[in-house]
Amino acid sequence: MNSSHLFQPNRALGYVSNHIPPNVRYIDQRRENVVITCVGRSFHVYGCNSFRLIRTGRIHPANITAIAADGFLTYVAAGNLIYGWRSSVELRKVYRGHEKPVRLLLPFAKHLISVDESSLLKIWIVSTQELYLEIPFAAHTFEISAIVHPASYKNKILLGSAQGGLQLWNLKSCKLVHKFTDFDSKVMQLEQAPALDVIAVGLHSGRIVLLNIQYDQPVMEVHQDWGPVTAISFRTDGTAIMASASSNGQVVFWDLEEKTIVSTLMAHDDSVTGLHFLPNEPLLVTSSPDNSLKMWIFDLSDGGARLLRFREGHAAPPTCIRYHGASGRNIVSAGEDSSLRIFSTVAETLNCSLGKASYNRKASKKQKKKSEDPFRMPPISYFTSEVTRDKEWDSIAALHQGLVQVTTWSYDKRRMGDLHLVPEAFQNKQHKKDFSVMATCLCLSHCGNFVVIGYSSGHVERFNIQSGIHRASYGAPTAHNDYIRGLSSDNLNQLVVSGAADGLLKFWSFKQPYTTVVKTPIETLDLGDPITLIRTHRESAILCVALDDFTLRLVDLDTRVIVRRFDGHRGTITDACFSPDSRWLITTAQDCVVKVWDIPSSYLIDHFRVSHMCTSLTMSPTGDFLATAHVDYRGINLWANKSLFTNVTLRGLKPESDAPLLDLPTALCDEQQDGIGFPLYNTKHMEVDELEDVFEEINLEYNSPPQLSSELITMSNVAASRWQNLLNLDIIKKRNRPRQALKKPKSAPFFLPTVAGLDFEFDLQATIGDKTTTAGGKIAEGGSRIIESNQVDHLTPFGRLLNAALTTEEYGKAIDHLMKLGPSMIDYEIRNLTPFNSGSGSLPVMGAFMHMIVYMLGQRKEFELAQSYLSLFLKLHGRTIVENEQLSKLLPAIEDAQKAEWSALEDKLLYGLGVVSNLRNFSG
Repeated sequence: MNSSHLFQPNRALGYVSNHIPPNVRYIDQRRENVVITCVGRSFHVYGCNSFRLIRTGRIHPANITAIAADGFLTYVAAGNLIYGWRSSVELRKVYRGHEKPVRLLLPFAKHLISVDESSLLKIWIVSTQELYLEIPFAAHTFEISAIVHPASYKNKILLGSAQGGLQLWNLKSCKLVHKFTDFDSKVMQLEQAPALDVIAVGLHSGRIVLLNIQYDQPVMEVHQDWGPVTAISFRTDGTAIMASASSNGQVVFWDLEEKTIVSTLMAHDDSVTGLHFLPNEPLLVTSSPDNSLKMWIFDLSDGGARLLRFREGHAAPPTCIRYHGASGRNIVSAGEDSSLRIFSTVAETLNCSLGKASYNRKASKKQKKKSEDPFRMPPISYFTSEVTRDKEWDSIAALHQGLVQVTTWSYDKRRMGDLHLVPEAFQNKQHKKDFSVMATCLCLSHCGNFVVIGYSSGHVERFNIQSGIHRASYGAPTAHNDYIRGLSSDNLNQLVVSGAADGLLKFWSFKQPYTTVVKTPIETLDLGDPITLIRTHRESAILCVALDDFTLRLVDLDTRVIVRRFDGHRGTITDACFSPDSRWLITTAQDCVVKVWDIPSSYLIDHFRVSHMCTSLTMSPTGDFLATAHVDYRGINLWANKSLFTNVTLRGLKPESDAPLLDLPTALCDEQQDGIGFPLYNTKHMEVDELEDVFEEINLEYNSPPQLSSELITMSNVAASRWQNLLNLDIIKKRNRPRQALKKPKSAPFFLPTVAGLDFEFDLQATIGDKTTTAGGKIAEGGSRIIESNQVDHLTPFGRLLNAALTTEEYGKAIDHLMKLGPSMIDYEIRNLTPFNSGSGSLPVMGAFMHMIVYMLGQRKEFELAQSYLSLFLKLHGRTIVENEQLSKLLPAIEDAQKAEWSALEDKLLYGLGVVSNLRNFSG
């Protein structure tokens, strides 16, 4: 099967928008405007009232190239096809016919206009999906670049070209109505102005012309100095303002009455591709390829705009991701845009940014154009975090590409820290652009007080992360003679482990008394090949070391020996992580394969391949998700752990076998695409192993039989609360008794009925009538209500079942009855088996109970119940059994059955302990 045994795509985080212009429409049912943005092969729908992600679209077979919407459908162009979606999830229409990718869409009454890359214009009937009209244009003379429907112009559309020309067409008659005067630049945007007959034309040269198309005369002309016009929009709330966007992220607001610039706004770090004023509101929505969507409100005293709401992700692919905290709800991510972000796996509204790395944060805040900030630091290549001191001081330390400085960040305050950690020997080089020495790896101590940093010169230094003071150096003069590739420390701050490109793994004492230099390591391991990276699972004291020969070694920190070796990757290992229980090691490499290794058995149990190399991965502390980051992808991909939700059969795989190719997660998983359909299995040409895998996936429900084998000891499925505290029931009752004694109620007067008359006489007929009582306790006609003692069975229901088993020797009904009772009733039933001390039982019934225990032990079922019932029976009736010769003869039979079953159970336990001990001590 083309799937992973353990992981399935779940969803992607951090995608907001790309270069495709968004669409804004009003939804009557929601009574709010919504924004539809493109995120690759899917689209997102955000509500403008709160900017919440209210809906996500289905996955398309190709990247989306255009989005449009009318009052009923959302039209999405992906490749050569156009899809019509209802409520973003119901596929209603598919329009086929284009041979080139579609790049422009325009809903036109009951029709849909589409233009592909060859400038072929098609008009579709929306309801029937039929082609109504087709108009080809020569791309070398009139390449369609913009399209708009002029208000009040029936059946007419205005087309703009890359050559600078404009043409007005009547679609009903399929005729060219008018050809306008050509402009000297490419037509980038066409937008209907609030005034009739006026169309805003945005050109590549930065010129904006308000053209009266009725007379072919320009009404107004302005020029923006920030590059091509990428978007145009008009305010409709009574203010004559036009907004134009540029390719450098600037938005300019023009006063159409005064013909002047009102204000400018640096809205994004990249080109502004989406610009929409909400109808009759002072709100502006902008989007950009920098993966952000923002809403601005015009409520400042000077008429300017301020940021009201926003959604954003990384503007460049993440370089390192790590789960933070024990809840598994937050992922800290560093991107190539020099930013550090927190993504929530629960709700997108909880996402936040810690800012961008800067040499001078105060100076960076004053920069108007963020993309050209001279104080911007290089991207973060690796970081590490600890939760122990989150509230007190900075809890994240980060490396930067090519820099000797290490920056600190505060997770709790959501900002960059003030420290730039640099050893004194390198401080004179910190302001140079070409460093001869740079920080290459680091680790935070478990206590959150210290950060240990390794450098390309072979130095290893330890700093206090609260004050930034240098505390210790490892090695004299250096720890290694080559690049430091990995660092780690244990839970108790006893050890520091360093690995370098010289292939040596050194164990150092964390601190040396009376000195700040730890000169010699405690022990050194020569691994033979240069070390690529080091990852640690501190709770189990296991160290994962990746080597340049694409192999992995597991080292026990306590014994300092190699306990496992894994081979199978065909490229340099880029990252590795452990599962929370340290049973699995998950690795990824430049061969685009993610592998899962079972540490106790040393087997490869799962692997899958992705289209783009995985640069970083991390496992949730709760074990439910695996998060990955990939080259050229700006989001974080979540993979669900199927072993937590379904029965997964794991078996060893050959490390050199080919891994199946999986699609990366998007907004929705492939299994949830009801509109596109579920995959069907073709079993005609499948091998036997493949068919078995299919049937395992289909038949996920398995009901275990009551007993797997008569050779095994089977425990009961009865709740432990019903039998575990039987011996301590007296103590529990004594502890739970009320502190105040119960008050005795007042005695009610007792009156005997009398016969009406002059003489005082009792009515005996009210007590003795014409009814008799049978032996079962029922009253028969013509008898007395007085019950005779020789006609009553004093046994309890459980005692009667045991009494019946004296002749039949079938104890199943008695066992089932006892299993249904609670602890108090079990104590009552067993206590009343004796005929002495106010009991209602008999000695034969007590013997039957002992035979029942022998029967339960012989069946090897309900093992713990038999032990608990026997313990309570001996506690209550031990003296009676010893004093009675008939009951004493049954004790050897119980003892023999007990020894036989315990020896069988002991053999199984010792065998299991031996296997586990052998696997633990095995080094391979």
